[in-house]
Amino acid sequence: MAVKRTGGYTVQHFLTMLVLVGGMVSLALEMCAERLLEAYFGSSLLIWALLIGTILLSLTVGYFLGGKLADHYPSAQVLCTLTALAGLTISLVSFASPAILNWSTTGLKNTSPDALASTLLIEITLFAVPVILLSFISPFAIRLLSREVGRSGRLSGSLYGLSTLGSILGTFLPSLLLIPSIGVRRSLLLFGVFIFAASLWGMRRIWRFSVVIPLILLVLPLGPLKVIPDLLYEKESPYNYIQVTQLPDGTRQLLLNGDESIHSIYYSDHRRILTGRYWDYGIVAPYFNPGFQKRQLQRVGIIGLAGGTMARLFTQVYGPVAIDGVELDPEVVNVGRQYFDMNEPNLHVYIQDGRTFLAATQKKYDVVILDAMNQSHIPFQLATREFFHLIRDHLSPTGVVVLNAFHTRDYRLVQAFVNTLSQVFPSIYTFDVPGRLTTEIIATIQPTSLETFRANMAQFSPMR
Repeated sequence: MAVKRTGGYTVQHFLTMLVLVGGMVSLALEMCAERLLEAYFGSSLLIWALLIGTILLSLTVGYFLGGKLADHYPSAQVLCTLTALAGLTISLVSFASPAILNWSTTGLKNTSPDALASTLLIEITLFAVPVILLSFISPFAIRLLSREVGRSGRLSGSLYGLSTLGSILGTFLPSLLLIPSIGVRRSLLLFGVFIFAASLWGMRRIWRFSVVIPLILLVLPLGPLKVIPDLLYEKESPYNYIQVTQLPDGTRQLLLNGDESIHSIYYSDHRRILTGRYWDYGIVAPYFNPGFQKRQLQRVGIIGLAGGTMARLFTQVYGPVAIDGVELDPEVVNVGRQYFDMNEPNLHVYIQDGRTFLAATQKKYDVVILDAMNQSHIPFQLATREFFHLIRDHLSPTGVVVLNAFHTRDYRLVQAFVNTLSQVFPSIYTFDVPGRLTTEIIATIQPTSLETFRANMAQFSPMR
């Protein structure tokens, strides 16, 4: 194939640019896809496995079909038309995804199909087509630029290396910059524009003006990533998809990553103390110790601070006791302060991983609250025997650890926590929160009994 020039640049220059941008957009699409699915299905190893498997399957199909098309139609115009179509498809995904994903979650609730098959079908519907089209780039580029058999290996290696360099950009650009600043759906639109613009050089002149289509899409309003009633605030951070709702009576609720569980709650009636949810049970945990009195509580540690509901409860019940709240996401902390009145002077906030915090601090706690679990994601580093040994090392002689586990009427997870905790603590207690799919688990550093707890609770009052 003869090397052609376009405005001082050769076809090779344009093709190598297309290879670079294609590699970037392919990985960026995967990163954005995970955030989209996270808002509806949560973040878990299963979701990542399904997503990566779908992307790899799409790449396999694309490389195979791309190689056959490149041999039959060795034309830069054909390639650029296909990649421009990929750009339009990616742009449209950002608009179509909420409707498709909402339909999927509704189907899961109403008909209870197999979650694995349903999620995989959604991923294929949303992301397979653009990934297949993008994977045409490398086979076409090798076919169009190969002029000597003796140099084909060097050419192939250079192009795949360039594509991988683009993939590195596509990994970090959306996760560190674009998604936290402009959101996942507008990031998808932007990457659709990138690949579309990189394809214009090989398209017919009349079709080049179609770049206005994704540009128009880029400025259109998109609305929230997941539409829910009474939405007050929405934010995408590097760690979470954050939503705050406000009910007609003024009650505010914190939702993370599309999970239906409420991570924090705030009542407009400041006189109200108890929430009627699992947080209430943590404040009575010290009463498992014989003869416990309120004044004995000196310091509380909360791993998974969220919007500060647990910190507010302990402050209301026990007074200005020292509380260390650990939260990984600084944006969640900002939301807690702005929307959930998380401004107690006795609360000291640490923005870091809970296990890292405990490993570094020398403080001792009378109560450690582990509230970093949700329905779809359990940080594995916070559920090991080693971690519970670390908690034990930071408890006072009458210390108590409290955690909540979701059971969805299947208690295997609860039992797994009990089995692990039993290797570290002498006494373990579990009880279901009425009307909720939550089991509260309490472990004490000293051997204790329910009789002691009942005796202590006889003189308990949530009011100071």
